[in-house]
Amino acid sequence: MLQSLSIRDIVLIEALDLDFGSGLSVLTGETGAGKSILLDSLGLALGNRADSGLVRQGRDKAQVTASFDAPPAKSKLATYLQDSDIDLEPGEPLIIKRSVKADGGSRAFINDQPCSAALLREVGGQLIEIHGQHDDRGLINPKGHRALLDIYASVDTGKIKRAYDAWQSAKEALDQAKEDQASAEKDREYLEHSVAELSTFAPQEGEEQELALERATMMKGEKLTSDLELIRSSFDGSEGGLASLRAAARRLDRIAEDHPLLQQALDFLDRAIIDAGEAEDKLNDAANALTFDPQRLDDMETRLFDLRGLARKHRVEPDKLRALLVELDSRLAAISDGGKSLEALEARLAETKQSYIAAAEALRAKRTKAAKALDKAVAGELVPLRLDAAKFKTLLEEMPEERWNSNGMDRIEFLISTNPGAPLAPLGKIASGGELSRFILALKVALAEEGGAKTIIFDEVDRGVGGAVASAIGDRLSRLSTSAQLLVVTHSPQVASKGDAHLLINKSSDGTVSRTDVKALDDDGRRQEIARMLSGADVTDEARAQADRLLEGV
Repeated sequence: MLQSLSIRDIVLIEALDLDFGSGLSVLTGETGAGKSILLDSLGLALGNRADSGLVRQGRDKAQVTASFDAPPAKSKLATYLQDSDIDLEPGEPLIIKRSVKADGGSRAFINDQPCSAALLREVGGQLIEIHGQHDDRGLINPKGHRALLDIYASVDTGKIKRAYDAWQSAKEALDQAKEDQASAEKDREYLEHSVAELSTFAPQEGEEQELALERATMMKGEKLTSDLELIRSSFDGSEGGLASLRAAARRLDRIAEDHPLLQQALDFLDRAIIDAGEAEDKLNDAANALTFDPQRLDDMETRLFDLRGLARKHRVEPDKLRALLVELDSRLAAISDGGKSLEALEARLAETKQSYIAAAEALRAKRTKAAKALDKAVAGELVPLRLDAAKFKTLLEEMPEERWNSNGMDRIEFLISTNPGAPLAPLGKIASGGELSRFILALKVALAEEGGAKTIIFDEVDRGVGGAVASAIGDRLSRLSTSAQLLVVTHSPQVASKGDAHLLINKSSDGTVSRTDVKALDDDGRRQEIARMLSGADVTDEARAQADRLLEGV
């Protein structure tokens, strides 16, 4: 709900501070007093285009500050603000401030936090509905008709949204699989050749290092062979060093008991024989390891060259060739198995689409029932508003599949016909200014929707009517104000008499400067203003008496 409005230096308004309460507030004043300036000021705060022409002559800038009740913690508006990084203090009012400079440019703030005009428009649209003769938003905009009908029907759109998301997810998965399959088919020849080539070569992990080490060892062996043979010959045969040590040990063993030193010598000799034996074994092992085999060396060098060549060809390290073979083989297998995967995804797509259609058709049944009830309710409001020749119909038709969405398959639009026999057409294209406002009022009363803006402004909803029709408009505005805060700009005394609060807009001039101000009227002031509306500039006693009767009838 709008709590207050502060205006500084906008056109004829120098400084104005207004407080608003719940219920129905009426704004009256003579033609040209500045009612449109007041609405333009509020529109600026709600994100309308910042026109430098609004700045009062001789001033640098104009500013509007609007204060609203704090949005409920989990409301759509609170969530939207939090998602937009606007901090909210629990229980504190929501304050919107907008300024525009005389030389162009504007700034906007929500709770003292800078925001864009686009954000301001979105927030403003959730705070206030403005219905005027040239309004192209609110109930006139077909984009909002589906949501209004759903609220009227009390339907939960969560199921259709989930079904649509599942359908789209299945569709995306199938499209991606088809794309992958097409890409894989292009690579089939390359994959088959690469897999065959790598399978034939059969690379092993760590093979390059092993081959390089064995090659280096064999090449060392070629250099060391002659030295090794000479060393080994010192050990071999009956004349070799090891054989001589063993013969000496046998002889020494026969005489060792003759003297302690001989026994010690025998012990050292035995250890020498053992060490010499181990040395001979190591020499033999080294000779075997370093054996130079020209054919084996040639084979290793060829394998190593081919291994590194394959690695360069496939742009991987030699040790990664084995893993590459596994990967390419899997991709090749996937091509062959792709048909089965596509069949499963296509079945999933058909299943989720059918679930969506079932949910959408169930939703349409509820909408159809609600549309008939709404048409009947609106028709009941038209006759008292002097729209008895008019017809109202909620159009509900299935859209082509490419336009189905998370809200269902239906296009919903409110249509009217104002003359007998005339075709039904969109709201904003048929009704005149006065008719349009009355149609909107009839719709608002019939819908009485929850979840809409809590503040509604009607600009001259009573234009072109009077008497009983004006009274009917006033009655419906009063009824509607029990569930929402209403601000009504009116020229009708019948409507004005229904207000819970009455604001008088007045323009004054000192000969050089004109000013517009607004003041709240007390009971006597209301009586005088309604009498003026009845009789014109010269207020008569008869007009005052009629004003009393209107006020007493509230």
